This record gives sequence, structure tokens and C-alpha cells, in this order.
Amino acid sequence: MLFTLLAFLVALGILITFHELGHYWVARWCGVKVLRFSLGFGKVLLKRVDRHGTEWVLSALPLGGYVKMLDEEPQDASGRQTQIHQHPQSFQAQPVGKRFAIVAAGPIFNLLLAVAFYALINLVGTQEPAAILSKPPAATAAAVAGLQGGDQITAVNQQAVASWPQVRWALLQLAADGGQVEIAFERAGSPLTRMLEIPVAADPTSEDPIRRLGLAVGGATPQIRLVVESSVAQAAGLAVNDLIVSIDGERKPDVAQVIRIIQAHANQPLALEVERDGQIRQISLTPAAVTLETGKVVGRAGFQLGGNLPTVDVSYGLIESVWLGATKTFDTAWFSLKMMGKMLTGEVSIKNISGPVTIADYAGQTARIGWAAYISFLALVSVSLGVLNLLPIPMLDGGHLLYYLVEIIRGSPPSVRSVDWGQRAGMAVLAGLMVVALFNDLVRIFT
Repeated sequence: MLFTLLAFLVALGILITFHELGHYWVARWCGVKVLRFSLGFGKVLLKRVDRHGTEWVLSALPLGGYVKMLDEEPQDASGRQTQIHQHPQSFQAQPVGKRFAIVAAGPIFNLLLAVAFYALINLVGTQEPAAILSKPPAATAAAVAGLQGGDQITAVNQQAVASWPQVRWALLQLAADGGQVEIAFERAGSPLTRMLEIPVAADPTSEDPIRRLGLAVGGATPQIRLVVESSVAQAAGLAVNDLIVSIDGERKPDVAQVIRIIQAHANQPLALEVERDGQIRQISLTPAAVTLETGKVVGRAGFQLGGNLPTVDVSYGLIESVWLGATKTFDTAWFSLKMMGKMLTGEVSIKNISGPVTIADYAGQTARIGWAAYISFLALVSVSLGVLNLLPIPMLDGGHLLYYLVEIIRGSPPSVRSVDWGQRAGMAVLAGLMVVALFNDLVRIFT
């Protein structure tokens, strides 16, 4: 728990600091005096004043931050400025273009940070699972298309892919809209192509859309890493380090196949062959029936599987790394906007909205996996922060940008009354999102 909390706080510190630095640097560049740069809210824990008179503070509540600039008094109900003198270094004294740039800088810096993170991963390079398929279940889209276990995917819609994560990302962007996708792959050294039909799901996020197509990474021999106490696996005689060489008549299955077969045989006996100490043993296993949150009943055996997946080294040169980082950032932002739109139309469940508890959990998990997974997580959350803050919701940066657009078009700012009502509506929307996010977090914890 302490490790997860530390990973979460480090993530928040990096992402919030960079967001607020965007506001700070552009404000300074525009000639606005910055009074305070705060990481966090509430009681000030640490404070330092620089030579420009700016207070740099660390506050007690780390869920956010702010940049306080020299500002004018707001307009009164009649729209008149209540403070006659306008200080040339105040925020309100600046032309609308500069105010727009200062506010937009925060979320834009979050997007630029994501580009830098993705570029760093591409430049340094990582080892990723090879794009080798597990045997697709019968009647799934992958099986209908003619894909087989052991096929190595090389391109999706003529876009080259080097690893399984790249295959997943390319397909994930297409899964929500359905349609045909061209899959290029190698089978026994021969290049082939097939057309994969992606059906439109009522809710594309109700289950893993890639697994729904029948696609899963393969190539690893399944080995039992852990047997749960008092489970059906322990009762059947399975032991740690057993290699599963056959299950339900399927010879040389991979990890994904074993999981699928067990899940499909709740309360049904399965015949297993395992290799232990160089000898083959026959074992009968009857998976227990477990009901998931979705209401689906699946089989569960009570052991943890592992396997050494074939991997590939994925790295690029500097220019290509930056270009790919920018492309991944844009694709992720656009995908996020599409999913938000589908939530508004009811095509995607609001259960996919995550709050701080889920984010903290993912921070801890990715930090345990390694630096590349953690940096990738930071990039993803940074994109999410950038996109969220650019939405035209009052109280967010995007809401202020909307007011400035109105001012540019009309030649004068919106009335105080309309801004006030907008702020109230924005606060209500954000409060609703917070409630939904926290509720979803609690549901995930307890189910």
C-alpha cells in the first residue's frame, strides 16, 4: 500500500507540476506577474520566495495545484470594472489572445509531456511480447477470418506493427466503430493477409474488445506459478511449476487457451496432462463456477499461470521516436474524446470513468512492472488530464477558453451573470463526475 501511495504521489507531482508550469511560463512570457505557484491545495507545508517575488509552495492536499497571478477585481453586476486602475502586469489587463494562451498552456503542456514520455520509451527501447496469436476460439471473428494459433501479425490495415501491444492499440482504436480490418501476418514463414470483421458491440467496453474478437497473445508454454489454498486446483493435485501440456484434448496449449478452456467449463470436469519432474501426469480438474460483475458465469480453478512469452526489442531513432510519440499522443487523445462522446450517447457505460483510487492502483501496478510501464502510465494520464482540461466545461481551463472565444467573436467578454451561472453549472458537472468516479472505484474494490 505504501509503495502504491508513493507511486501515485510521484505521478500526481509530475503531472500537476508540469501542467501548472505551462500556465506559469506562458504567463511570465506574456508579462504577467505570478504571485504564487502551488503544488497542492490547503495548508502550506513548505514555501520559498524567488527573486521575482513569486511564492513557490507545497500544500497539504496533493490532488491538484494552481498558479495565482496578479489580477483585477471582477466586474460588478452592471458589467463595470470595480477597480479603476489596471496594473499592466495583471492578468485581466492583457489582451484576450494572451489570456487565451496562458490558460491553454496548462493542458497543452500535459499533451507535450505525453509526447516526451512516449518518445523516451521509443528511443530507449523496450522488450515487448511478440505479436504471436493464441489459437482463436471457435466462432469468434478471428477464427472466422481464418487466423490460427502461432500466426505472427505484421500489420493492421497496412500499418506495420512490431509487437503485441502495438497490435492491441491498433485494433482497440477500430473496435469501437466496427467494420473490416486487414490483418497481415506470417504463417510458417509465408506472408498472408485476412480480412477481420469487427462486429459493433452494444457497449464496446463491456469486456475486452480484443479478446471478444478471439485474439490473444500466444506462444508461451503455461506453467503454474501459484496454487491457491483450498482451491479446486489444490484438491485436484496440481502443484507449483507444473507445465500444462494438454487440456481438454488440446495439445501444447498456450496460457490464453488454458484460461479460455477453464473459464468455459464451470462445474464441468476437464482432463489435464501436466509435466512434473520430467514425467507426464494425468489430472482431472473441475473448475468452480464464479459469477462476474457482468452476470456472466465462468470457471475458475484457483491457480496462477505464467509463461515465458517470446519477446522482441522495440526501439527507434530520435526523430522517429518523437514523431511516433506525437502520433500516439494524438491517437490517445482522439480515442478518449470518442469514448467520452459514446458515454454521452449511452453507447459506452459510465462504469469506465475512473477516480483517484483506480489511478493510484494502476500507478502502483505499473511501477512494480518496470520503468517503461510506469512512464507509459504517466503518458496516458497526462493525455487524459490534457483532454479533460480542454473540455468546454466552466471551472476547467476549457471553460475559460470558451469565454475567451466568445469575447473574441463578440468583441466584449460575456456578462458577469452568464459567467456566474456557467460556473455553477460547471461545478455541478464536475461534482457529478467526481461522485460517479468514486462510486466506480468503490465498486471495483468490493467486487
